[in-house]
This record gives sequence, structure tokens and C-alpha cells, in this order.
Amino acid sequence: MGTTEPRDHREPLTRERVLRAGVQLADARGLERLSMRTLGRALGVEAMSLYNHVENKDDLLDGMVDLVIAEVEAPPADTPWKTAMRRRAVSSRAAFARHPWAVRLVGTRASAGPARLQHFENTIGSLRRAGFAPGTAVHALSTLDGFVHGFGVHRLHVAEASAAEDDLPDDAAMAVALARWLPAGEYPYLNELIRDHVIPGGYDEDASFAFGLDLILDGLEERLADEA
Repeated sequence: MGTTEPRDHREPLTRERVLRAGVQLADARGLERLSMRTLGRALGVEAMSLYNHVENKDDLLDGMVDLVIAEVEAPPADTPWKTAMRRRAVSSRAAFARHPWAVRLVGTRASAGPARLQHFENTIGSLRRAGFAPGTAVHALSTLDGFVHGFGVHRLHVAEASAAEDDLPDDAAMAVALARWLPAGEYPYLNELIRDHVIPGGYDEDASFAFGLDLILDGLEERLADEA
């Protein structure tokens, strides 16, 4: 009886599979180590095979950013604008926590994929239906995204510092060390902050995010009332 060649049961290569593999690779190793060669190796194919599904490295990055944006909750049409913007901001922050590398790309990519375009359409639509003028809606979106992205960049920097310094002290330990040489008479307010807020519990990023988001949304609500 003759022998037969084993069948190749590998999943067919598609654009979505390439993009998702790129996201997984960037999540695991960082964007700096992502190349067409390493991506091809992760997929078990030659790097040249990838160009049947992405035009170049820029197209790959654009597609990866679009996948991350697709994870962000877009404002539903039937949700009040303030609730929708809060949920969108919290969802964006969570997406950047899952994919820290994306925060460096989302504001710099020149082209936008379908998920990103639809997300912007839904967000601007929510603000416009609420009564915000077009210009105010754009400023609102820019302010909210800048706030969320700032927290994403901070998280990325902390992660990079922790990776580079295995024994990096936590916030409370750093505050104790700072308080030891910070003259209380010269810096009374910093000493008060360290003594009463940082040392007892460390920096509460969640509370800081919620506080800032409340300020922005409350300010937008006042602006909306002025425009009515």
C-alpha cells in the first residue's frame, strides 16, 4: 500500500490573522521587536508571504491600531452623551492597558481603518445629538482622548521602568525615601502630600483617572448648557 503525503492543517493566512498575530507579538515583546521577519516566524511562514495581506510595515501598524480601537466601546445611539463618553473613556483606558504599545501609535497614524472611522463617527454623533456644536464636539473628543492617552503613556513608562529595573520600589517606598531629604520648612506642601496621601496608600491611579474624567465631563456639561 502506497504512502500519502501528510496534509497541511495550518490555518490559512489572512489579513486578520496577520494583524492579530502582530498585536499578540507587540503585546508580548513590545513594538520595537516587531518586524516582518519576526511576524512571519511567529506565523510559521516566510516574511514575503505577509505582503500578500499587508502592503508594508505601515499598513501592518495601521491595521493593528484598528484592531485595538475595535475593542473600545463606541457610544450607542440611545445612550446619554455623558454616560457614553464615560464608558468610552474607561473602555479606552482598559484597551491601552491590554496593549500598552498602541498608545504611541493611535495618535500618529495618518490613515484610519474602518473600525476607527466608525468609532469616531459614533462618538461625534453622540456629542452632536446631545446638542454640542461641531467645533465643540471636536474639542471635546480631543480633550477626552488626550486625557486617556496621557494615562496610557504613564502606564507604559511605568511598565518600561519596571522592566528595566527589577527592584524598582513602589510609590510608598519612593515617597518615604523622598521625604527623608526633602526639607519640610522649604517644601511644606510636598511634605504634607507625601505624609498624608502617598505614604499611607501610594498613588491611586484609578481615583486620579475618575477625578480627572469627572472634571472634563462636568465642564463639557456646563459648556453644553451655555450653547443651548
